This record gives sequence, C-alpha cells and structure tokens, in this order.
Amino acid sequence: MQIKDVLAVVNDEFKSVDQLINEQLASRVPLVEKIADYIVSSGGKRIRPLLVLMSAKALGNCDAQAVKLATVIEFLHTATLLHDDVVDTSDMRRGNPTANAKWGNAPSVLVGDFLYSRAFQMMVELGSLPVMNILSSATCIIAEGEVLQLTNVKNPDLTEAQYMDVIHGKTAMLFEASTHSAAALLDCSAAQAKALQEYGKELGMAFQLVDDLLDYEGDAVAMGKNVGDDLAEGKVTLPLIHAMANATEDESRLIRQAIRKGGLDDMQSVFAIIQKTKSLDYTRQKAYECADRAQQHLELLADSEAKQALNALAMIAVQRNT
Repeated sequence: MQIKDVLAVVNDEFKSVDQLINEQLASRVPLVEKIADYIVSSGGKRIRPLLVLMSAKALGNCDAQAVKLATVIEFLHTATLLHDDVVDTSDMRRGNPTANAKWGNAPSVLVGDFLYSRAFQMMVELGSLPVMNILSSATCIIAEGEVLQLTNVKNPDLTEAQYMDVIHGKTAMLFEASTHSAAALLDCSAAQAKALQEYGKELGMAFQLVDDLLDYEGDAVAMGKNVGDDLAEGKVTLPLIHAMANATEDESRLIRQAIRKGGLDDMQSVFAIIQKTKSLDYTRQKAYECADRAQQHLELLADSEAKQALNALAMIAVQRNT
C-alpha cells in the first residue's frame, strides 16, 4: 500500500474533517482566522487525524463523532506547531514562512491558544469523559516533553534513554493519544484499546526517529526546512548521541563543542563523523524496530482494510524521505 491507498480507506471521512476544520476556524477576530487557516492549510501530512479515522474504522464505526475527534487532534497538533516555531525561532516550515515569521511571535502564540481552546470546546461536545481524560493528560505530557527538550538544548550529555523520553513526550504522545482516544470513543475491549494505544506510541516514536535522521540526510527542498537545523539549534538527537558514543575521543570532543556552540560552522565535520560511525543507520534501525512493534500490536484487531492501512502506515513512516 502507498500513502494514497491508505488515504483512500477514509477518503470520505477525511473530506468531512476538512469541512469541520474550516467551520471551527471561524472567529469574530479576522487575524485569528487568517493565522489559523494559514497554518492548518500549509500542507501538513495530517497523520494524526488520519490515525483517529483509521482506528475508528478498524473498530467498525468511523462516524461523525470520530470526525469531530480527528478535528480536535488536528487543532491540538496545529497549536503545538505554532508554539514550537516561536520557541525554536523558526522561520520556515513545510517550505513556507512560519506564522511567527509572517505575523510575529505574540499573534502566533495567542492563535495557538485559540486553537487549544477550540479543541477543548469540541472535546466537551463529544461528551466522553474517557476521551477528555486521555487528551487532557496527553497535552500535559506534550508540554512537559517540549520543556524537557528545551532544558536539554546544547546539552551533549543527553543519554539515549533521556532522548527517547523527550521524543515520546513531544511527538509520540499525540500519536498515542490519537489512536487511544479513538478506541475510547468506541465500544471495544480493553485489550483492543491498549493495542491501539501502543501502536500509536510506537508509530510516533518511529516517525520522530526518521525526522531526526532526515535532518542530516534529507532533501531541504522536499522537507521544506533546512538540513542541519537540529545541530544549528543545539538539539541533541539520536544520530549525535550514537556518534559521540562510537567516535574517537577527539571526534566526540568536536561534536560536543559543536552542540554547545550551535550554528553550522562544524556541520561538515560532524556529518563526516556521523557517517563514519554509521549513526544514521543505527537511528533508522531503531525506527524500524518501533515500526515492527507497532505492527505487532495490531494483531489483536480483526482483519479489515483499515487494519491493513494501519499496518502499511507503519512502514510508510520509516521509508519516507520527507
């Protein structure tokens, strides 16, 4: 299955999500609508709402409630993007100027707050306490993950275990919440709900691991961001952690200095060490391990086109180049 085949499984429901997004972006303040529409319409993969719809369909009932939940998830994700770009002082996302680059930091943060608030309004309309519990807990963990990443900027002593904790909070948690909340919305067994929760978690971990290796070997035009941004910002990701652990003492010292300094002055030297230590291969292998575990968790679900699509998505996530 290709990504177009995965999307085809929930094509009608996805159109309903797009329609609901447009309806829910309405605001009496024109700038709110303008910025929110700009970021929501900027060409993202919409993986998280897709997970809600496919999980619901795999459980046999992808109805209007699932469409609303998928919209909630997309708004939560979009709000985090607005805030992240301000924190990271990013000026490019998906090949376009970021909202903060176009309108400034204050409007971007406040519109992110608006999207969070709108998401919680819609969450209340769903009328499901289990869903509210999952998503309210998830937003706290996501915020903690972002703070944890921030506190470890330019910290070359970050361990692999600590890195995994960071990416679980800042990325995998919303994947996990997407599949878990879809299960909570429907009448399924506790075992099925747990299986979908773990599938989402492992898929999210794989997704971020690939993001982090693409920062060193991706196509800047295809990704819509600059290669080497993580090193420039002093973000310590698995390719750097593995390289430092397997390089010579002098090479490790060079990477540590590059992390502390930030910027791209040492990019070529650092990249050469990453290649020498096969750190991108190691990161890719970790991503495949996560994808394999994700697929194993789906074994509890009944066979269906949606289950096949979820299986395929795990491999698509690790084989992508953007």
